[in-house]
Amino acid sequence: MALLLLVCLQPGPHTVRGLAAALNVSKPVITRALNRLGALGYLRRERDDADRRNIFVAPTREGTRFLEHFGKFITAGTAGRVTDAQPDEPRRAREPAHA
Repeated sequence: MALLLLVCLQPGPHTVRGLAAALNVSKPVITRALNRLGALGYLRRERDDADRRNIFVAPTREGTRFLEHFGKFITAGTAGRVTDAQPDEPRRAREPAHA
């Protein structure tokens, strides 16, 4: 999900090396994720016309559509959620229960 969000929301061009550095993971991790996201139709690899050795990663229309629906799902899931904090009181982390 982090890879998909990064490619869709950050301006490109995106390379495997750059994505690995941005997400602080190895290049093989990015490659495996790209294989899966490519199989789902969410991301695609594009060869650089100026330097055929370079491969860029780009979102597909399906990947962008998925993120739009996911964003609506997240927004709908948090709308109207009741919190235990008062409106003017900042939320605090819950204290662990002592045994």
